[in-house]
Amino acid sequence: MPKTSARLLSLLSLLQTRRDWPGQVLAERLEVSARTVRRDVDRLRELGYPIAAAKGPDGGYRLDAGTELPPLLFDDEQAVALAVALQAAATTGVGIEEDAARALATVRQVMPARLRHRIDMLRFTAVERPAVRPGPPVDGKVLMQVSAAVRAGEVLRFDYASGPRAAASGAGPAAEPVPRRVEPHHLVTWCGRWYLVAWDLDRGDWRTFRADRMTPRSPTGPRFAPRDVPGGEVAAFVTRRFQGYDESGGRPCRGEVILDLPASTVSPYTHDGLVEELGPDRCRLVLGSWSWTGLATAIGRFDADVEVVGPPELKEAFAHLARRYTRAAGPRLRAADERSASPTGGTRTEG
Repeated sequence: MPKTSARLLSLLSLLQTRRDWPGQVLAERLEVSARTVRRDVDRLRELGYPIAAAKGPDGGYRLDAGTELPPLLFDDEQAVALAVALQAAATTGVGIEEDAARALATVRQVMPARLRHRIDMLRFTAVERPAVRPGPPVDGKVLMQVSAAVRAGEVLRFDYASGPRAAASGAGPAAEPVPRRVEPHHLVTWCGRWYLVAWDLDRGDWRTFRADRMTPRSPTGPRFAPRDVPGGEVAAFVTRRFQGYDESGGRPCRGEVILDLPASTVSPYTHDGLVEELGPDRCRLVLGSWSWTGLATAIGRFDADVEVVGPPELKEAFAHLARRYTRAAGPRLRAADERSASPTGGTRTEG
């Protein structure tokens, strides 16, 4: 029979895993008598745990909510998950930063050395932006390896799997992962995904890598002298990068068009764009985006006739989208559109 203290911890752990436990089942799991289970439940109640008992032949025990928070028992993975969640909560900017930091310090203090080492290795920056949907799962071991390389300041080698966009360009879904060598600087979360911000040694530029596509290699490379992230703050850098800004703070693709809409209608939806009134129902719009196709799409949402002033890349982006949308329309609608646009003025049919 296990010692009383060890048995109490085992009983508490069982009560925390499900809502109701029949007394006989608890006795069998702990390899003791039902009478011993009753005595152990009474001891836990004396320690402040609100355990309710149900009478009858099928009676059992349930750990209820109480008026005070008693000591809690976590397994290793729960403790690490709690520490990661508290670290993220400390950066949310919703007024609980100090409480989250104190809670993290409390949890860390009572952790065994092996778990304390794990959470100390995992350091990341939570860049606040609500996720539309949960990101793909990331192996915890990958996060630990990447975070350890960041903390040690050692070159990280890993294989990087291509995404759907790369596959569509010809790599194919079964393409071999690409080996990369980087100086890892920050592990961040953005829109429910984990990313590594790093200096790519082979490309000589700052890059962001999705952690769920990374397979780290061992051992790591030599130590390096840390570089400063552009702008000095990793959160601001990541925000600019994912919103399409270049290193100078502007959008890499910037174009000019004339819209058949009043300036007052366009201005509220352009944010950092420039709108100039040309008449009661006509305006000039200068806007930037992370790509020419993205810029053409943003302009197309105004649902108005467009005259492209420049540059040529924007005109080609509109042509590219026109071909794509024509294919998406299907053969019947394409034929109808061709007849309505012919010089003879064919009859337009409804699909």
